[in-house]
Formats: sequence, C-alpha cells, structure tokens
Amino acid sequence: MEPNIIVRLADSGDISYAATITDEMASSAKARGTGIAKRSPEYVSQKIQEGKSVIALTATGEWVGFCYIEAWQHGQFVANSGLIVAPAYRKTGIAKKIKQTIFQLSRERYPDAKLFGLTTGLAVMKINSELGYEPVTYSELTADEEFWAGCKSCVNYDILMSKDRKNCMCTAMLYEPKQSQDTKEVVAAFSNNSKLYERFMKIKQSKLLSWLIKK
Repeated sequence: MEPNIIVRLADSGDISYAATITDEMASSAKARGTGIAKRSPEYVSQKIQEGKSVIALTATGEWVGFCYIEAWQHGQFVANSGLIVAPAYRKTGIAKKIKQTIFQLSRERYPDAKLFGLTTGLAVMKINSELGYEPVTYSELTADEEFWAGCKSCVNYDILMSKDRKNCMCTAMLYEPKQSQDTKEVVAAFSNNSKLYERFMKIKQSKLLSWLIKK
C-alpha cells in the first residue's frame, strides 16, 4: 500500500467526497458490465454521519477509497458494501486495507451478526476468504426484501429474479462469528489457492451461460 494513504473511520468532514464516491461507483460498475446497488450522495453522506463507513485519503486530502456498513434483519446480518477505490490507486493493496478496517468496524458494532457479501471479483473473494468468509448459497444470506431490492440497479437483475434469487453472476460469501477452527483452516487453504478461485468462477459463469443459451 502507498505509505502516504490514511485509512480511517469516515466523519462528517468527509461528506464533501460523497458525490465523487457515488460517481466512481457508477463508472466502475458500467466498466465491469456488472452492477452494484446504485447509491446516491445523500445515502453515502448518511452512512458517514452514522459512523458506518471507512474512507481512504492521501496525506494531502485526495480521495482514494471507501466502503460502508449496512445492517439487515435487525442487525442479524451485516454487509460491507460499496467497496470502491479510485482508478489511480487500484492494485496497490489499498482495497485490502479498507476491507480489513471495515470488517473490524463491523465486528465491533455488530459482534453477533453474520457478515456477508456478493461479489464478482476474484480479488475481493480472496480478501474475504482471508478474513474468514466462505462461499455459500444465496439461501444463507439475509431474506430482507430491502436488501434484494438494491439489486434492481444491477444489469443482471433479470437473471437473479429468473433464478428465484437462488443464483446469479455474483458469488455469495459469509462470515459467521462462531465458526469452528476447522472451517477457518479450510477457508484459509481456499484463499491461498488462486487457481481454485479461477476454476470456481469459470464453472459458475459456464453454467450460467449454458442456462441463458437454453432460455
């Protein structure tokens, strides 16, 4: 990670970055051809004011990255959402630092919650696994309708709904606070094998493509 980058809890003074953050979220989703729940500057500002977000800045105040916490089903499930890094700072290790920081914040604020995420990115999957997440089926995620409504802005939403929310392009990952040491060791082994990740994603995409062709 760049030595002059500071990763910290966002505060009210960081609201000025909200529009920059949401613009980059939208641009990144469009470039990837996949989507994340579209968020407004007002929504990001709210997360900052609630103390539920982490921001990365250079020593001179240039915006570098961001991530925030969302809680579902009365805090039973928590997602670290909207992870975004400015293009100039990608592949520097800053995403991993942001994920580690927001993960710790989530554990402090919601110690008994299950932490989950949906991602299409191999790099994010690897970071999640290092934190103790493991791949799961969609049925193990929150059933909160508000969470799934957030997928409506994704280009793959029709696929999600046609599969009865049981599968889509994203991989579901879950961290359970009381998971056993044996499970953690298996997850750690999985995270250290990038070829296994790549094979997993290829199989997932191949099955979805076959389904689309048949349809």
